[in-house]
Amino acid sequence: MSAFSDALSVTASGLKAQATRLRVVSENIANMDTPGFRRKSVPFQLDKGDTALSRVETGRVRLDRSELEQIYDPSHPLADETGNYDGSNVDLVIEIADAREAQRSYEANLKMFDQTRQMSTGLMDLLRR
Repeated sequence: MSAFSDALSVTASGLKAQATRLRVVSENIANMDTPGFRRKSVPFQLDKGDTALSRVETGRVRLDRSELEQIYDPSHPLADETGNYDGSNVDLVIEIADAREAQRSYEANLKMFDQTRQMSTGLMDLLRR
């Protein structure tokens, strides 16, 4: 049964990593219009641990250091003497693409989790006979 628990552990780590990624993407979308907000991203890394199995871990959240959009609005409270203020560097198209990729990866991990659970249940049923 160790192989089943290992498979469940690996898929669970993938589920957790993709859930974290979706959370970061949703934070980016929510703060898209916040002045001075920098896009966040979360890297993935493999954690080999003590065994040959690799589990997905998330690294520290990183801030995108690309230039912030300059918005001209002299009436804005944050505008400087030229009438410009820093917007955010969040691109909605990129965030939607990242969200779709994370969602599909989450669904794939969920299917693997369910398949492993079904195989384990089938094996237990065979052993009971």
